Amino acid sequence: MRGGAGRLWPGLVLLAEAQRAQGKISAVIPTLESIISIMLLQAVAAVNTVEEQRARWERKRSRTAKELVETEQKYLEQLDLVTTYFVTILKAKGTLQPAVREAIFGLLESIHCTSQILLLHLERGHLELGLEGFCQKLELYGHYAENLEQAKKTLQEQVKKNKAFCRFKKLQESRPEFLGWQLEDLLPLPLQRLHQYKHLFRDLMENTSPDSVEFQYLARRWYIQEGWLMVVPTKGEEAKRKMFFLFSDILVATKPCHPLHPLNSDKFSCQAVYPLSQCTVDKVFGHTQSQGGLLSLSFPHKTLLLMSSNQEDINNWYLNLTTAIRQLKASPTFVHQKEYLTEQPVSLRDAHTVQEMCQDF
Repeated sequence: MRGGAGRLWPGLVLLAEAQRAQGKISAVIPTLESIISIMLLQAVAAVNTVEEQRARWERKRSRTAKELVETEQKYLEQLDLVTTYFVTILKAKGTLQPAVREAIFGLLESIHCTSQILLLHLERGHLELGLEGFCQKLELYGHYAENLEQAKKTLQEQVKKNKAFCRFKKLQESRPEFLGWQLEDLLPLPLQRLHQYKHLFRDLMENTSPDSVEFQYLARRWYIQEGWLMVVPTKGEEAKRKMFFLFSDILVATKPCHPLHPLNSDKFSCQAVYPLSQCTVDKVFGHTQSQGGLLSLSFPHKTLLLMSSNQEDINNWYLNLTTAIRQLKASPTFVHQKEYLTEQPVSLRDAHTVQEMCQDF
């Protein structure tokens, strides 16, 4: 017994024998008992600390879940004002042309329906089901955000030139249910709520066990990387430079909108969304310290060749792509989803907003 523990007990025994001869054994026994008691107390304290921390997390999670329900109820009440007293009645009265009505309210009815379903699950305590449905409808908020500025302009135009609509608007806003709100105050509600979701979902994720199903939905998609890459055609066409956005489960290919476009000059037009669940990545060249490299992304019905003249850049893309694919396929809640190609403009500002939100989710 040459270790510290091995030397401790024989030493104590010798000390006890020596002090027994001197009539001091009563002082040694309490010393042994004190050592054992301290060790036991330390072990218990460590267990209690872990349990207390878990209890604090659970209390904070419960408070956040309650806040999510209560604020969703309030949000839905406000959306009800717009869909009930404006959208539904305007459809029946025909005060606005369908195209004009669509330009002002856009996807608000669909967002309202999504909120109703989410609240139903939340009130029943089915957070994972609510999050699953909400994540599938999150793109509605993106499209609504893109059209909001134009919606405000169209609303202002109709207030100025459409007297019947102007009277109708004032009449509806005078109802006691509106509490002094105007339609202009209510149209941005989905975007305001989206930022609230960001903070609420982040707090839920920070206080939810990573092993739970709910955690998997809270951390379902996040931003990883963006940058310019050259798309090399499989046939003898010219390579094209495109901006790519990499998320945890998809790769988005975009191109800049026309610089003279009246609304979208600072935005990117989404050309394709590639699901990483169906992707394999190979580095064609760029293994050594060369001038850049070429990646091959293989999908069931397409092969995408991406090139960069920057060696570090191509290595980062390769590492992030392979890591994202591996983590996606290893996820216990992994589901193959069909991604549809879209052509909705994405602004530079909104791209960074999406980046920030997805990192927090």
